[in-house]
Amino acid sequence: MKREALGRGLGELLDEVSIAYENENSEYVETVDEIDTKKIDPNPNQPRLNFDKASIYELSLSIKEHGLLQPIVVIRDENRYTLVSGERRLRATKQINHKTIKSIILNIDRNKISELALIENIQREDLSIVELALSYEKLIKQHNITHEQLSHKLSKSRSAITNTLRVLLLSDYVKQKLQSNHISFGHAKMLVVLDERQQQIATDSMVSQKLNIAQSQKLIQQIKEKKEPTANKQSNKWDFDENKLKKIIFILKNKNLKTTLNKKGLHINISSDEDIEKLNMLFV
Repeated sequence: MKREALGRGLGELLDEVSIAYENENSEYVETVDEIDTKKIDPNPNQPRLNFDKASIYELSLSIKEHGLLQPIVVIRDENRYTLVSGERRLRATKQINHKTIKSIILNIDRNKISELALIENIQREDLSIVELALSYEKLIKQHNITHEQLSHKLSKSRSAITNTLRVLLLSDYVKQKLQSNHISFGHAKMLVVLDERQQQIATDSMVSQKLNIAQSQKLIQQIKEKKEPTANKQSNKWDFDENKLKKIIFILKNKNLKTTLNKKGLHINISSDEDIEKLNMLFV
C-alpha cells in the first residue's frame, strides 16, 4: 500500500492551531478546554529524547507566576487525550501540581499526529542532531519520500538532510557522546567510515585529547590504514571479517537494497535515484 506523502501547508496549519484558542474558528480545532492532566497520554511519536530538567523547572516557575500563555495541543481518544505538542508545558504544569491545563483539542485524523509532532519539533524546537536524524528517518519511512522531497518540505538542502541522517549509522557509544556534547557533529560524521570498535577508540581519543577537526581527520585515517587488510597474492579468496560482511548485507537489505553475494563479490542492485541516495548515506 502506497503511503500518503506529506501534506501541503503544514507550517500554516500549525500557526493556525497555535492561535485557535483566541478565535476558535479553525476547521481543525474541535474546542479549547481545561483538561485533567492525568487524562493526557504522552505522544508515542515524540522525537525529543531528552528534556532539560532545569529548563522545565524555570518554565514551571513562569507558569506559576504568569499562567500558561500557550495551550498544549491534544487529540481526543474516547475518554482520554493524546498529546500532539507541548510536552515541556505539560511537564512543567504537572511539576507545580496544577490539576488541569488549557488545551487545544484537534478535530483531525489520528494518522496526522506523527506528522504534526515531527514537523512541529523539527521546525520549532532545538532538537539534538540525533533526535533530528530520527525525525527525518520517520518522515521518510512513513510518507515514502526521498531526501530531495523532504528537503523541499523542510526548506533545507538535500545534502543537509543526507548528512544529518548519516548520524544514525554511528554506534550507540558515539551517539551518546554526541548527545552529551562531548563531541561535535563535525567530529561525529567523520566516524561513519570506521567499524564500531574503531569508532569508540577514535571518539575516546577526540575527547581525551580535545582534537580539532583536522586532527581528528588525521587520526581516523591512521586508524583506517592500520586496519587495512594485507593482500594475499597466492589466493583468490577474500580476506574479510565474515560478521562484518553479514552486518553490511543486513543494513543494505534493511534499506530495501537488493544484494547478491557470490565468488566475484558483493553485488548491489541499483534501480532508482533513491537507491543512489541510500548508498550515498551509507558509504560516503
